[in-house]
Amino acid sequence: MFNLPQALKRLVIGRAMRSEELGETLLPKRLALPIFASDPLSSVAYATGEILLVLTVGGTAFLYLTPWIALGVVALMAVVVLSYRQVVHAYPSGGGSYEVVSRNLGANPGLVVAASLLVDYVMTVAVSVASGVDNIISAFGSLADHRVALALGFVALLTAVNLRGVRESGRAFAAPTYLFIGGILLMVVTGLVRLAFGDGPQAPTAHLGVAAEHGKDALQGLGLLMLGLRAFASGCTALTGVEAISNGVPAFRAPKSRNAAATMAVMGVVAVVMFAGVTLLALTSHVHYVEDACQLTGLAGDCHAYTQQTVIAQLAASVFGGSDSVLFYFVQAVTALVLILAANTAFNGFPLLSSILAQHRYLPRQLHTRGDRLAFSNGIVALAVVAGALLWFYEADVTSLIHLYILGVFTSFTLSQIGMVRHWNRALAAGPDPAARSAARRSRVINGLGAVTTALVLVIVLITKFTQGAWLAVVAALLLWLTMRGIRRHYDAVAAELAAEDEEPAPRPRQVHAVVLVSKLHRPTLRAIGYAQAFRPDTLEAVTADVEPEATADLRARWDGSGLDVPLRVLDSPFREITKPVVAHVRELTSARPGDAVAVFIPEYVVGRWWENLLHNQSALWLKSRLLFTPGVMVISVPWQLTSAGRADRPARRAPGAVRRGEPTRGR
Repeated sequence: MFNLPQALKRLVIGRAMRSEELGETLLPKRLALPIFASDPLSSVAYATGEILLVLTVGGTAFLYLTPWIALGVVALMAVVVLSYRQVVHAYPSGGGSYEVVSRNLGANPGLVVAASLLVDYVMTVAVSVASGVDNIISAFGSLADHRVALALGFVALLTAVNLRGVRESGRAFAAPTYLFIGGILLMVVTGLVRLAFGDGPQAPTAHLGVAAEHGKDALQGLGLLMLGLRAFASGCTALTGVEAISNGVPAFRAPKSRNAAATMAVMGVVAVVMFAGVTLLALTSHVHYVEDACQLTGLAGDCHAYTQQTVIAQLAASVFGGSDSVLFYFVQAVTALVLILAANTAFNGFPLLSSILAQHRYLPRQLHTRGDRLAFSNGIVALAVVAGALLWFYEADVTSLIHLYILGVFTSFTLSQIGMVRHWNRALAAGPDPAARSAARRSRVINGLGAVTTALVLVIVLITKFTQGAWLAVVAALLLWLTMRGIRRHYDAVAAELAAEDEEPAPRPRQVHAVVLVSKLHRPTLRAIGYAQAFRPDTLEAVTADVEPEATADLRARWDGSGLDVPLRVLDSPFREITKPVVAHVRELTSARPGDAVAVFIPEYVVGRWWENLLHNQSALWLKSRLLFTPGVMVISVPWQLTSAGRADRPARRAPGAVRRGEPTRGR
C-alpha cells in the first residue's frame, strides 16, 4: 500500500543505501575541495568588508591600515594551513583538533576544543547563510523584508541535500564553488588590468564621504592600536573552516592523508590569492563600506532607506560596467550561492565531530547513527535546528552574528598546535632514525610557530570582540563543555552499574507471579491469559480496576460464567483511576515477596494508521511508564492486531525507525 511519508522521504533523501556501500561515498579531491573548503573560500566575500567596517569608524583616514592588516591575515592563513597539514599526516583518523588535543593534552582540553568547534560550526551556518542572503538583497533590494524567511529556507535546503549523503552534496556544491572562484578571479584580474592601463574601476560609493564616529584625535596611540587589532580580528574570519579538512580525512579516497594535505594546500593558495586580490581592488576602487549607511555623506535622499551593497557587489559593479551588467549578476549569483553553500563545511564537520564525541560517550549515542544515505543524519538535523534558531533570533543580520564568530576557531587552532608540539616532542624522545628526527624537528618548528601566532590572535579576538557579543560564544562553549562532561559521567555510571562480574551467577527469582490486566473479557484478554499460562508462573491472577461499578459487575458475571480457572481481582478505585490502583497492587506484591518477580501482562491493540493510536492504548502506555520504574517487575505487552494493521504485516525493504550504527563496516 502507498505510504506517503515514506514516498516523500525517498523523494527528498533518495534510496536507502546498504552498509557495504560506504566505500562508494568516499571523495576524490575535486569534490572534497568544495565540500570541506567552501567556508574559507567563500569568506573572501565578507572578510575584506569586515576590515573596512571597523576602520571606517574613524572615517576614511585610517583605511591606509587595510593593506597591513590584510598582509597579517595572509601570513596567518599560511601558518595555519602549514600547521594543519602536519595534523592531517599525523592523525589521519579524522578527529582533527579534538583528537590531537585529547591525545596530547588530555580529555578536558580536548573537550574545550570540541565545544569551541561545535559552537563555531553553528555560527558558520548562521553567518554564511546570512551573508549569502545579504548578497541576494544587494542585487534585488525588494527582498530585504524577507531576509529571515530566505535564510531559514536555505538552511532547510542545505539540510535536505546533506541528508542525501556526502558524495551527493559534493556533486551539488562543486559547480557553484568553482564558478565562484572563477568569477572572483575574473573580476580581480579584469580590475587590475584596467588599473594597469590607467582605467581603474571606481566603486559606486567612491564619491561618498564617511563621517567618523570618533574624532581623529580620539584614535591616536592606544585607540589606534585597538582599532587596528579589531580590524585584524574581523579580517580573521577568512580563516574559518580551515580545520574542516583535518576533521574529514576519513571521507577522502586513499591515500587519505596525502589527498587531504593536497586539498588543504590548494585551498590555502586559492583563498590567499582571492582575499589579497579583493582587498587590493577594494582599496584602488575606493570602496566605502560602513556599518550604518547614515555614516555615508553625500547620499541623495533618506539614508535610512538606502540599501548598502556588499564589497563584492560594489567591486563587480565597478569592474563590469554597472549594477545591470550580466557579469555583475553572475558574480552576485555565484557569491550568494557559494556563501550559502559554505555552510556545507559545517554540515560535514559538525556531524563528523559529534559522531566521534558520541562514540567517546560525550554526546548522545544517537549522534553516532548513520541514516539511510550513510550520513550522520541526527547531527545534520541538530545543526540545522540550532543554526535556524540563531538566524531567527538575530534576524539573519551578519553584523550581529559575526561578533559571535571565530573565537572558537582560534581556541581550537591554538590548543591543536600546542598538542602537535607535544606530539613531535614524544616522537623525538622515541629515538627514530636521523631522517625522521629531522622531519620531526621541522614539523615541531612549524607547529610551534602556529601555536604562538594563533594564541596571539586568540587574545586579540577575545579582547576586541568579547564585549560586542563574543561572550555569548564563550558561555555557549562553557555550557556545552559542562554538558558533555555530564553525559560522559552518566554513561560511565550506567556502564559500571550494568557490568557483570565474571563469577556473578545469572540472577533467578525464587518465584514468578503473573498478573494479567483486564478491562473487558474479549479476544485480547484471552490471548494475554493464554500467553501468561504458557510461562507456567507460580501464581496467576487477572486484575481490573473498579472504575465504573456497572461495567465491573458485568465483567465479573461474564468472568464467572466463562469457566476460566484464573481468579479475577477487582481493585478499588474511588477516584476512577486505572494506573494508581494497579501500580499500588503490583508494588504490594513485590514488597510482600522480596526476591520474587512479578510479570505484568498488558493486552494491547495494534493499529495500522497513525491517528488510530490516538484512540487506543493510552491506559497501557501510562501503566507501562509507571511499572517500568518498579524494581522486580517485568512488563510484557501482548499485541492484538486489528484489521487496519494487516498492511503492516508485509515485509518492507527497511523497517521505519530501524536502529543503525555509526560504523557499519566494523564489527562491534
